[in-house]
Amino acid sequence: MILVSLFMVYLCGSMMLGLPIAFALLFGSVATALHMGGSATNPQITAAQLMRGVDSVTMMALPFFIIAGELMNRGGLTRRIIDFCNIFVGGVRGGLGYVTILACLLFASLVGSAVASTAALGAILIPMMADSGYSRPKAAGLVAAGNMVAPIMPPSVPMIVYGVAAGVSIKSLFLGGIAPAIYLTIVMGLTWFFVSRKDAVQPNAQKPTLKEKLLIFMNGLWALLMPVIIIAGLRGGVFTATEAGVVAVVYALLVGVFVYRELKPRDMFKALVSAAKTSAVVMFLAAAAQVAGYIMTIARMPQLITAAMSGLVDRPLLLNAMLMVVVLLVGTAMDVVPTILILTPIFLPLLKASGIDPVYFGILFTLVNVLGLLTPPVGPVLNVACAAGKVKMEEILMPTMPYFIAQCVLLFVMTLIPETILTPLKWLAGYVPRVPVPSLLNYF
Repeated sequence: MILVSLFMVYLCGSMMLGLPIAFALLFGSVATALHMGGSATNPQITAAQLMRGVDSVTMMALPFFIIAGELMNRGGLTRRIIDFCNIFVGGVRGGLGYVTILACLLFASLVGSAVASTAALGAILIPMMADSGYSRPKAAGLVAAGNMVAPIMPPSVPMIVYGVAAGVSIKSLFLGGIAPAIYLTIVMGLTWFFVSRKDAVQPNAQKPTLKEKLLIFMNGLWALLMPVIIIAGLRGGVFTATEAGVVAVVYALLVGVFVYRELKPRDMFKALVSAAKTSAVVMFLAAAAQVAGYIMTIARMPQLITAAMSGLVDRPLLLNAMLMVVVLLVGTAMDVVPTILILTPIFLPLLKASGIDPVYFGILFTLVNVLGLLTPPVGPVLNVACAAGKVKMEEILMPTMPYFIAQCVLLFVMTLIPETILTPLKWLAGYVPRVPVPSLLNYF
């Protein structure tokens, strides 16, 4: 346990000094290796592990989906999705709130990133809600909480990262994320119903005519077809997750250039530059995490942690719940991708020892990591929502809490009752866990 303690001291200490997480991982790994001595200190091994961390066909799905999201975001998709949602729920009391929640779900299937989705939708919806009479902090809180669905609904960037790190099927993770994304949307709608009862704004008296609704529907149809194509292709085995990313890029280009005609050459260049920067950050994190994982493996850290928690291995339901609590606490201080890359190699031996299915765990793991985006002191989604809504952090915290609490309740319901995830996953992908997944229903 001395090596485990040294690694954590080096890692946390370097992050507290302001070192970027990828460099902190490398520093912690190399410093721990120097304590171990022997072949662990060989720089050639470190370099080889760095390359191994990103030398993956599956990891290629990541930049493709990021590029597709950037192209769709700059190609006029956001406004059309909002208009499409407004047809169905814009005419009820508090309708703009429901439009926001539904738009978050639909836009999530194009972007796959909570921060990017919050930035895109927040810039339009928060001012729109404020101009309609809603409280600006409440509008910002709703947009921030509503976009927690983005990394759960396929294509999901965190699920790609987890799938590569854990060696599990990204197709199964993608299809398994659909049901939780819908659950989150329903929970958000119910919470908004109770939150907005006192001060919900009456719907606009001017409703679109049938002709206008049909025009809006036809305009938004091209935007909504992309997730349908991806999900249908994955479920039917037409293409892999990596190939789905290529299909998404081609489709985004065709729609943005030839259908909506809003995607100009300068926009494409900006999209490629932005996607390259985002992909580089994630790839370097994955490379650094591979080095850390190698050092942890040869130092037998996972086995030591598994032995320390051996009392919970025979109680998989309790172990799963405890891991969710740990990840939620870690997520308040760290971003999603680093948390997944650091904790996955530590948790995998525990999952195997206790018989917890890695695909089911990966879906929950992604969700609980995402909830950390909504909590201070880091809270990237909160910061983006504050910037988009022009409100202060202290103003947005209280309006966000009802949604956060409701989402945490949903998380633990899915933790205790895996059938809420596995039953839809079996129908969508034919996935059946190799061993029975522990469930609260088994006790009744």
